[in-house]
Amino acid sequence: MMAEPGKPPNPEQVADRLAIQDVLNLHCRGLDRLDRDTIQLCYWPEAEADYGSYNGSANVFAELVVGSLGEKYTLTRHTLANTLIAFSGNIARSESSVTAAHLLTGAREEMLFYGRYLDKLEKRAGQWKILHRQVVLDWMKQLPVQAEDESDALAAMARGAHLGRDPLYDFLQSE
Repeated sequence: MMAEPGKPPNPEQVADRLAIQDVLNLHCRGLDRLDRDTIQLCYWPEAEADYGSYNGSANVFAELVVGSLGEKYTLTRHTLANTLIAFSGNIARSESSVTAAHLLTGAREEMLFYGRYLDKLEKRAGQWKILHRQVVLDWMKQLPVQAEDESDALAAMARGAHLGRDPLYDFLQSE
């Protein structure tokens, strides 16, 4: 059930919202880094995912999506906004707006996806994970890319990459 707008949540609700947002954001990181294990950590073992062309086990989806994204795109960037969460005991339903930018292999075109994630999450033993995800397409477009990241000013900047090649992993291991 939806909370009354403007009514402050209690401390447990604040903690639950933060935990859910961490799960949703971590899932995006897993997609962008092609990190199957991270994606799978966000789902309960029996979770289902409905991505339109794929509707089935979320853990199987994690296996398939990293291969598909890695084959078609040089990089992706999934960004969430306007996440609204409704609680009913240990079940939460969330709606998040998602903008997903996909740089096609060859870096000459970019596909932009605008949609929403409708997630049903469950809290077990104090931990929230996704039980079911449905992806809703609002619209998408494909645009030519005029690369400007090779300029002298940006030449020495660290570059995003998949899995262990991304600077994130060294950063997370540093003291």
